[in-house]
Amino acid sequence: MTFTTRMGSTSRRVVAAVGIAAGASMVLASCSGAGGSGGGSGDTVELTLATVNNPQMKDMEELVSHFEDEHPGIKVNFIQMEENDLRDAVTKDVASKGGQYDIVTVGSYEVPIWAQNGWLRDLTDDLAADESYDIDDLFGPVRDALTVDDSLYAAPFYGESSMLYYNTEILDAAGLTVPEHPTWQEVADMARQVDSDDVTGICLRGKPGWGELFAPLTTVVQTFGGNWYDADWNAQVDSPEFSEAVQFYIDLVNDAGEADPVSTGFTECLNDFSQGKTAFWLDATVGASTLEDTESSAVAGKIGYAHAPVVETDESGWLFAWNLAIPETTENYDEALEFVSWATSEEYHQLVGEELGWTRVPPGARESTYEIPEYKEAAAAFAPITYDIMTSINPEQPGLEPQPWVGIQYVTIPEFQDVGNQISQQIADVFAGRSELSSVLESGQKLAQEAGDAQTQ
Repeated sequence: MTFTTRMGSTSRRVVAAVGIAAGASMVLASCSGAGGSGGGSGDTVELTLATVNNPQMKDMEELVSHFEDEHPGIKVNFIQMEENDLRDAVTKDVASKGGQYDIVTVGSYEVPIWAQNGWLRDLTDDLAADESYDIDDLFGPVRDALTVDDSLYAAPFYGESSMLYYNTEILDAAGLTVPEHPTWQEVADMARQVDSDDVTGICLRGKPGWGELFAPLTTVVQTFGGNWYDADWNAQVDSPEFSEAVQFYIDLVNDAGEADPVSTGFTECLNDFSQGKTAFWLDATVGASTLEDTESSAVAGKIGYAHAPVVETDESGWLFAWNLAIPETTENYDEALEFVSWATSEEYHQLVGEELGWTRVPPGARESTYEIPEYKEAAAAFAPITYDIMTSINPEQPGLEPQPWVGIQYVTIPEFQDVGNQISQQIADVFAGRSELSSVLESGQKLAQEAGDAQTQ
């Protein structure tokens, strides 16, 4: 079974992913009325939305009353989880056709795989039929990643790449200048110089999970010249380039990073940087909207932005989106579509700006966002560079060598979730000094090759 996305002509074998989350812990909702089986009372339809607990999703929950006022027959129940828990929960539910959720927040990694498995509703015709939605306004690179055989299976809530954030007060005090296109060696040197008992030099994710640790780490591997696989699905996890990149990352965290990297992911780094506790942070471009919020960030107006650091490549930013999708199992499709349309619309972006502040508008989802005068003014520090990065990267070949999949910080095969999770957990043991990297990568090579072999059978 194969599928072809709109991102070029690359075709990839997809192995049925039923059981992909076997053994994963299911996060149970304690929300009354949860469930996608037409729950609710009277004429009210209750929708259950599973989502990650990122700031933008919290904003969506804060504003949901506007939707419910406009749609008095619909109530939306939010179940927010940590990223790893969300992936486990929704994967297990949709794979087993459990029907717990009417709407799921999924990444661009899952969408093409789940669409091919028949787990998601095709939204193309319904969204295209709504002229006010303007499906053609969706950000091109993100929309392409969600499209399989010319059909759109999810609507982007926000899109992102990755970039380097730095605290200008700390760097200026140290007499250091950050280039707009830095190398990893330059960043590592500066981070080590400014690291102190009071401020860490850099915050990098160390929390296990393919979507946590390997989101940034895979981009480091690629710019060092490594990759997960070659064009023939031969695993490259124990290659010199892969090993050098991972060792560089671990050494930098140990020398100038957070004290407990295994407990540190996107949210923890965001909090530390926003409180002025770290000088550098390499992570998702979407973080800028929170960091420049003067009501919640201590460093608003004191932040510098640069392209993600490189070694051998011209760019090393990733391309990713958190998206709203509707499982095939929902019995409330029409109501779910109403909400998905609202939460990913131009109208919603205006609402966020007017109610919560223009820097908090979800980025990377709609082209028109970057033409809103209020947004352009409020987001002047980060919107242009975010747009530049997202349109400069090459998802089809982010590293030096061709790859057999479409993606950057992930491999678009069902097995990658388990492979990435297992290897990242073993790397956590290297951070803690309990394992040697060479043995971890040797073990990881075997795991990755088993997954690679499945693509050629």
